[in-house]
Amino acid sequence: MALSKVNFNSMNVTPSASKAIKFNSSNNGLETGDIGGNLVLLATQTASSSATLSFTSGIDSTYKEYIFKFINCHPANNDVNFQFNLSIDGGSNYNVTKTTTRFTALHSESDDNHQTLAYEANRDMAQSTVDKILLNGVGNGSDESCSGVLHLFNPSSTTFVKHFIARAVENRSDDTAEDAYGAGYANTTSAVNAIVFKFGSGNIDSGTIKMYGVL
Repeated sequence: MALSKVNFNSMNVTPSASKAIKFNSSNNGLETGDIGGNLVLLATQTASSSATLSFTSGIDSTYKEYIFKFINCHPANNDVNFQFNLSIDGGSNYNVTKTTTRFTALHSESDDNHQTLAYEANRDMAQSTVDKILLNGVGNGSDESCSGVLHLFNPSSTTFVKHFIARAVENRSDDTAEDAYGAGYANTTSAVNAIVFKFGSGNIDSGTIKMYGVL
């Protein structure tokens, strides 16, 4: 079997942040660039006694998938839900109709309570415009917070509904770990162009949310 040689002089691989080495169109040529699956950090929101954290720009047809990572979001109030909603008017209204599912795994610090894996019919949604709950009962102790990931697919489509999936974890107010899974779709063929995160009551005392585009 013959081995192909790569001409070193044809390589354009000057180091670039967040880039990968890939083939280009020239004979035996390599270059740095973006490849499918790469995450591009688009925006970061940091809470400081904030009522909400929202992204009202940058959600457009550039990417077919957007990922939101929420990290150590700490509530001002105790025993509150962490939730999100979507907008089709740049954030003027967050009231997109949604149909969703949700199930959770729970385990308490005492090892004798909340050892469950269950579907939560009381927290799913059927054609509802209210906020979608990502986590419920988040504690506001000094070491308590919630973190997770939300994927939003093809939000600029004017043909299809907008699918989303989420996985998140928290310290609940009753000293329980909650591993929550949520999914569903925004039942609109209008382009979704903004998203808001908040607690069910009180401010986001601290925390960070990052928005990425997926190449």
